Amino acid sequence: MKMKLDATDRKILSILQANSNITNAQLAQKIGLSPAPTLERVKKLENAKVIKSYHATVDLAAVGLGVSTFVMVTLKGHNKENIQKFLVAMEEIEEVVECHHLTGSADFILKVVSSDIPSYQTLMLEKVSNIEVVDSMQSMVILSTFKDSKVVPIP
Repeated sequence: MKMKLDATDRKILSILQANSNITNAQLAQKIGLSPAPTLERVKKLENAKVIKSYHATVDLAAVGLGVSTFVMVTLKGHNKENIQKFLVAMEEIEEVVECHHLTGSADFILKVVSSDIPSYQTLMLEKVSNIEVVDSMQSMVILSTFKDSKVVPIP
């Protein structure tokens, strides 16, 4: 069920999306409340699963992951059993950092990270294409990224 958000909740979410390392005291000052009710509001947002988690954003190139791709995947049959088999396999491949179920000509789109093209090719040949329910794949190498925002607008 969707949680009803007031202006203060929206402000908290905007601030935390931009900087989740902010202290509760700093957050309280920015939203104009004392620390105790600020912490209570954040906990309420966490408990309602509006705030799902906190993460560090890693520079992929800095850790040796220089190639990112999107892969459109079509399954042999679009049924519950095949979808479940595919999803289980995706959980086991750490290089697949995103997996989205789609409408349209493909069944899934994956975001895959790897160190270089040869390692990407090995991953696709030895892991993804060997999943029994995969019918076809179409890869698109990301040449450059101009926007990669993790901040969503809060209506």
